Formats: sequence, structure tokens, C-alpha cells
Amino acid sequence: MSQISAAMVKELRERTGQGMMDCKKALEAAGGDIEKAIDDMRSAGAIKAAKKAGNIAAEGAIAAKVADDGKSGVIIEVNSQTDFLALQDDFKNFVGESLDKAIAAGYSDAAPLIADQEAAREALIAKCGENVNIRRLTRVEGDVIGAYLHGHRIGVLVTLKGGNAELAKDIAMHVAASNPQFLDPTQVSDDAVAKEKEIFLALNAEKIAGKPENIVENMVKGRINKFLSEASLVEQPFIKDPDVKVGELAKKAGAEIIDFVRYEVGEGIERAEVDFASEVAAQVAATKQ
Repeated sequence: MSQISAAMVKELRERTGQGMMDCKKALEAAGGDIEKAIDDMRSAGAIKAAKKAGNIAAEGAIAAKVADDGKSGVIIEVNSQTDFLALQDDFKNFVGESLDKAIAAGYSDAAPLIADQEAAREALIAKCGENVNIRRLTRVEGDVIGAYLHGHRIGVLVTLKGGNAELAKDIAMHVAASNPQFLDPTQVSDDAVAKEKEIFLALNAEKIAGKPENIVENMVKGRINKFLSEASLVEQPFIKDPDVKVGELAKKAGAEIIDFVRYEVGEGIERAEVDFASEVAAQVAATKQ
């Protein structure tokens, strides 16, 4: 039997999300062949959904699709425990099926889709041995809808008044890359501006010390204007042509950007930080008791 190293156990654990001792046993049974161990774990991984429900699922995939008439679109996030599972066909098929059902049924939030897909979700969990959750869903409607996916981790829907699907997709691609916080400066709250001002003053306390009040006000105003430009979609330089702002790009095409939705896998989910070395030490200590 091949020697099972800590590095091999660590790799299998990272790729499957399973416990360290489970990974070690699987490697021993597979003679040190990581790929075989993965296949064996998946084949024998009929772990009931109830046992996995408490596990944090912060990886997964974003999926987005525009309806055939181009007047509506849906974006969803489906979470898994590991990115490894998110790349597997079984998970991809579940995500695709969920998205198609959401579009066909006209769902506008995740709750009915979760109920509709519960049996399929439990079957997937039993097969893969990981917790899987449909986390969120947004449906948009409008004159022109564009969708863009950056791999499986970022997805965007953009709604335009006027223009065409190609323009909407280009703007959605920009949103995926630049991650604007707001559509335009009018949407920026007073609290957000005040917070940015507070941060600027704190970071530049030594630089502005002793300067006249009007000079400080102009410095703050300059920073706030820059913040509004950086944070607002219509004010950002278009990634394909930095000489043109996104709002100007739409206007030249006879369009107006109405709204956008951007999803990124796992955003807002508190992830458990695991110290692998400490876990190894704890497991070793447990075996000696």
C-alpha cells in the first residue's frame, strides 16, 4: 500500500470538503490514488440530507438566463460546501434544472423554487455527500434584458430601456468586472457619503492638519466626487473603452440603464476558518485517548 502523506490527505480534504479522518481512510482504501478515493467517496457517500443540513455551504455557482422573448430574466445562486462539487455535472444539472423551472414558472423569489426542488436537492445531497442549498433568486423585467456569467462564480443581469441585447450584455460584463455599488450618484445614500468622508479624514489626518477649513473642504469634496464616480455604474469608464463612461455608452445607443443585479458566489456568507495544522493535532490527540 502506498504511503499516505499529510499532503495527500490535505489535498483530498480540500477537493471534497470531507473530514480529515474520512479522507485518510478513503486514501488507504484506494491505495493512495486520490482520483479513485474521490470516486469511492462519492459512490459510497449516501449521507442523508438531514446530517448535512448544518454544514456551511459557501461555495457553489451562479446561473442567469434571459427568457426567449428577451423581456425578463432570472439569476440564482445555488451553494455547495466545496468548489469541487460546483464543477461536477450532477451539481451543474441541478442548477440548470432549477433555473429553467424558475423561468418557466415565473418565480420572483427563491422560496417557491426551493420547495419545488426539495426532492431533487435531497437526492443530490445523498449522492454527493455535501450540503446543497438554493440561496437566492432575482427576477427582472424590462424592455431589454442582458445576462453575463463570469465562469460559475459571478453573474449579472442588466435592464435597459431601449438599446439591444448585445449592449445589455456588454454592460453586464462591465458590471461583473467592476462591481459598482450603485446605478448612479443619486442612489448613493447620505450615510455612505458620510462614511466615505469619515474614512478620508481619518486616513489623511496628518496631511490636512493645520490647513485652512476651505482647503480641507475642497479636498473632501474631491474625494467624495471620486467615490461617487468609482461607485456608480453610469460614471465608471467602460472596460472596453475607458474613454467613454458607461452611462454615455448607453445614451449614444439610444438606451437608458434602468437597473442591474450582480451575484457573486458566497458573498455575505460567514465562512468557518479551519486551521488544518490544528485540526491534525486535535485528531492525533484524540486517537491517543
